[in-house]
Amino acid sequence: MKIAVTGLNNTDNPGPGVPVIRSILAEKEFEGEIIGLHYDNLEPGIYMDGIKSRSYMIPYPSQGPEALLERLKYIHFREGLNVILPTLDSELYNFIYISNELEKLGIKTFLPTFDNLEKRSKDKLSEFCKSANIDTPKTFILNSQSQINEVLKTLKFPVVVKGIFYEAYICYSIDEIYSNFSKIVSKWGLPVLIQEYLVGDELNVAAVGDGEGNTLGAVAMRKLFITEKGKGWSGVTIKDDNLIEMTHKVIKALKWRSGLELEILKSRNDGKYYLLEINSRLPAWVYLTQASGQNLPYLLVKLALGESVKPYEDYEIGKMFVRCSIDLITDIKTYEKISINGEL
Repeated sequence: MKIAVTGLNNTDNPGPGVPVIRSILAEKEFEGEIIGLHYDNLEPGIYMDGIKSRSYMIPYPSQGPEALLERLKYIHFREGLNVILPTLDSELYNFIYISNELEKLGIKTFLPTFDNLEKRSKDKLSEFCKSANIDTPKTFILNSQSQINEVLKTLKFPVVVKGIFYEAYICYSIDEIYSNFSKIVSKWGLPVLIQEYLVGDELNVAAVGDGEGNTLGAVAMRKLFITEKGKGWSGVTIKDDNLIEMTHKVIKALKWRSGLELEILKSRNDGKYYLLEINSRLPAWVYLTQASGQNLPYLLVKLALGESVKPYEDYEIGKMFVRCSIDLITDIKTYEKISINGEL
């Protein structure tokens, strides 16, 4: 069996690809090879020993689904792929678009639906939470800077300014709002979200849904250390029935298909649980789920292959991860080879 995995950018803002691969390789019953799919020649996963057999460059999502399909046809001709696991939000639309063509080639996937992605998007989250009776911070969708002053009549400082796809900044003044608004628009375009800032414990849940409203696995984690970019550098699995109940509620309401991550905040003011974001893929800390007894990446592999699976019922509490940064040593000739050929 050959499984292709994207998202090898294992930096200070890591993609989920490397931990997804590590989880699959940790599964005792897995017999096969991992093929890496990368967007940049300096993605660290390309150069890690024991992670993949080979790696191929694929076109950036902005180049569209047709370019992706043509490249995957070539890779499939070379490798004979059985399963592809995309791990990044930005690439999912293209992979969903070509999923039927991949199926014709014999390449299996287990992806969210377009409807899933639409309903969980940041600009639709408030609407979804209201319909599902889930608490979420007050959020305003802006298509122009001229709307900022109107929003500030409702919200008090600090506020959170978010991009529709990525990036979020806590702002303590109107000047910071304007500055970060412009920064986000230049990278990700409109709309921009301005959200109520809540103080509390940042909690996360990684989970898998079967597409019929059932939760097949869910692991809750509390961040112990958070980077300047808001990424968890360490965390620990916790038992909190409220988090798991919210996860079941979200997956049932969306009929979510595939992996996802919920970002939740437990407010110090009122003790309520607020849903901040629904990320449409497994998180970069997903290796912790395998270590705590729920191998969610390998569960996706089995679902993609159409195998029957039993829902996970429990996981080990108190399992902790600490992210590390190390220097990988390679030869410039290796870098040149992958730069010229687009594969290694």
